[in-house]
Amino acid sequence: MIRLILAASLLSLPAAALDPFEIQVYDGTANAAGEPGLELHLNYVARGLRSSISPELPPEHQAHFTLEPSYGVTSFWELGGYLQGALRPDGTFEYAGAKLRSKLVTPPGWHEHLRLGINLELSLLPASYDRARWGTEVRPIIAWEDDRWLFAANPNFEMALTAPDRHEGPGFEPGVMAKLKLAGIAVGLEYYASLGPVRSFPPVAQQEHYLFEAVDVLSWQGVELNVAVGEGLTGASNSVVFKTIVGYAFGR
Repeated sequence: MIRLILAASLLSLPAAALDPFEIQVYDGTANAAGEPGLELHLNYVARGLRSSISPELPPEHQAHFTLEPSYGVTSFWELGGYLQGALRPDGTFEYAGAKLRSKLVTPPGWHEHLRLGINLELSLLPASYDRARWGTEVRPIIAWEDDRWLFAANPNFEMALTAPDRHEGPGFEPGVMAKLKLAGIAVGLEYYASLGPVRSFPPVAQQEHYLFEAVDVLSWQGVELNVAVGEGLTGASNSVVFKTIVGYAFGR
């Protein structure tokens, strides 16, 4: 009964949800100049919300696939894109939109441990995955890394560019990670949230908050592997989400 009441209350709120196609904290690194790269994101909502704001689809049992090519224009500027697909619970696979991005970071050697950057995105998605269709994201990046630890934070701001959500202005979607490096792997926690419009945050119970336990492989030269399982911390969040990122930098 509580879940039904919460779902009904959410239908009256503006659409605000964590991006299900790219669950990742950027760590301030980029492809080297002239270096192409490719990532595949695989995310699955094992237990999730069974209601949604029309025409968006309920996320429970959806699988999300994102192919992300990238290219290092300079040592501090990387261009990339996303080609997204989704597998519905009924077995239907469909196109789920595309994004373009431009990432600027501090160049290698700027600081021994600290990295800064910003990533800018423009998206066009089908209404079943974003009712506003056109959107943008500004993702500041701050990271600190040494031989043992990696910390990173992305205080993201996303905004719909078209109706019905354009009038809501930017929404705040922070992401943070803390990881310990051990024998060729890194283990730690990743936190993600969708807090809603900056001009008027809804109550915490109506926000999305997730905590992921993650493992990264560090010992494979040029290969990126991130595997994690996340738990929703509020009733407005999906309960269990699995995510995997597999990447390869061709120049390394």
